[in-house]
Amino acid sequence: MRPIRLPEPPSPTMGVPEIFENGAYNVIRRAVVIGNGFPGSENQSLGLVHALGLADNYVLYRVTRPSGGINEWLHCLPVSLHKILYYIIRRIYSYSRLIVSRGKEIAPLPSENGGSVGLSSILEADSKQIVNMARESYEKDGPLLVVASGRDTISIASSIKRLASEKVFLVQIQHPRSDLSRFDLVVTPHHDYYALTPQAQEQIPRFIRKWITPHEPPDQHVVLTVGALHQIDFAALRSAASTWHDEFAPLPKPLLVVNIGGPTCRCRYGSDLAQQLSAFLTNVLVSCGSVRISFSNRTPKKVSNIIIKELGNNPKVYIWDGEEPNPYMGHLAWADAFVVTADSVSMISEACSTGKPVYVMGSERCTWKLADFHKSLRERGVVRSFTGSEDISESWSYPPLNDTAEVARRVHDVLAERGLRVRP
Repeated sequence: MRPIRLPEPPSPTMGVPEIFENGAYNVIRRAVVIGNGFPGSENQSLGLVHALGLADNYVLYRVTRPSGGINEWLHCLPVSLHKILYYIIRRIYSYSRLIVSRGKEIAPLPSENGGSVGLSSILEADSKQIVNMARESYEKDGPLLVVASGRDTISIASSIKRLASEKVFLVQIQHPRSDLSRFDLVVTPHHDYYALTPQAQEQIPRFIRKWITPHEPPDQHVVLTVGALHQIDFAALRSAASTWHDEFAPLPKPLLVVNIGGPTCRCRYGSDLAQQLSAFLTNVLVSCGSVRISFSNRTPKKVSNIIIKELGNNPKVYIWDGEEPNPYMGHLAWADAFVVTADSVSMISEACSTGKPVYVMGSERCTWKLADFHKSLRERGVVRSFTGSEDISESWSYPPLNDTAEVARRVHDVLAERGLRVRP
């Protein structure tokens, strides 16, 4: 199969010493990433920082929520309100323990941040602390790049910008559904605006539209992408190809990689899809040299058990058992084609960054903006629906999705308009 060469990520500006340009205060040398603890969300911020050349000079902070028990019902609330309510609940619970007879045992209330899950070692995002860092290091290191992603990070990130507007350049990934003037740039996919389209007006009840979509069409603050940002580029794939050479090079070709996620509220499935996927994969085995299957941590047991039962004993099939090292990057580098379940924008975006054939399973089960995402990819010729009748040995290609590098170029352009630039 003909190899696809991805474009190299944009390189930082080199050349004239800073003192002869606009001054050291106009050079960004370091970044702060504000995450929410979800890999799919944080990976987008890290991908942009990497593409901007600051992968070796950033600090990761997280906005964490209490977890476990009643907290699972409070995740729909703003994180600050969630923490206040949880504090009140803990106080009430502690008081109730004092008035319960000694003979009774009371199940302990889940500890904040999941108790002993290791979150104590993670830097908690504190707007005042990050603002102080930006101010204290400004004369030496110039402005601070802040990249945040996810709903829980919005209030922290916008507070940092408000308190140190001249010393911070803020990029918010995923639309904040609020005043865009609080951010220097907002990076969000086209399908986030789906609810403003005529077809969505017929599908989505009016009273919930404001909760799931931006209120206005994109303005100059917004950079639109096709899919999710990530850390996959030509250099990463080249490195992975070398790292995983001994394991993947001897495999019979073509190699089909199957990435299975898990159902979401916008893409529901269960055992029925697992049975269908197993049947389709069995049908295409004749045109495969080998098949590698991976499950995500969101994959329900009822789905993975069916796949393992139906395909686990086939000599062409290898199912990753979840033990380290994770072969995900090796799969991206060495696969000749992919089958990906429709629920994950991130997994699909990463597979589509390779330029190799990507077949999507279950897109007909997706609704609203996720369905719009799949439609846009099919119209671009980037993905095809998986039907079980494919000949995996027949290759097809497309211009690889390169959202991360394109967003990095847009960030460079906006910085240049303000007399700023990035130098690692």
